[in-house]
Amino acid sequence: MEQFDNIDDYIEDLKGKLANNPQCGNTHYNLGVAYLARRDFVEAESEFLDAVANSPKMAEAYVQLGGIALQRGDMKGCMNYNIQATQQRPFFAVPWGNIGFVQLQMGEVDQAHKSLKKAIKYDPDFVQAKVTMASVLINMQDYEEADKLLKDILDAHPEFGPAWNNKAIIDAHFEQWEDAKKCIAKAEEFGFDVPEDFKKEVESK
Repeated sequence: MEQFDNIDDYIEDLKGKLANNPQCGNTHYNLGVAYLARRDFVEAESEFLDAVANSPKMAEAYVQLGGIALQRGDMKGCMNYNIQATQQRPFFAVPWGNIGFVQLQMGEVDQAHKSLKKAIKYDPDFVQAKVTMASVLINMQDYEEADKLLKDILDAHPEFGPAWNNKAIIDAHFEQWEDAKKCIAKAEEFGFDVPEDFKKEVESK
């Protein structure tokens, strides 16, 4: 990629390329990503829609559209775009991870379990999917499995806040309050907002 001093120059350059070749799905996609970097979600969405209009098989653009939908709180939209991504690229782990996340948020725990299994199968190092899977296992009250999974994640990624939060939930379930407290501190140290109610519960023990 050519070097640009700032994101605005890069955006102008991509717009110039599109003026010469408006049907290039890749350029629309890159422009969408550049707008996302600027947190300009409306422009980004428009470019990703143009990307899939010109390159209907571009699974990544569907994933990005799903992310924008989620940002707006549109769970259904997020789900639908990620399903479209899996239809274009069935072995692409990211949309399966996103689908599992949305299913969990919607309380569809068994479906989430299936989707996340696929995500982890297609990309065994997909940390976000593994942490969501740990949340699913906690929901299924399979605390031992969840604990094993989280230990693996934290061995490899000790700075991953959401994993520490899940570990705290498991420690609290086993009434290991001191451990839970340490895990909450770690989760917060790495930027995760631990729910106040849960913190109070652990501190009161």
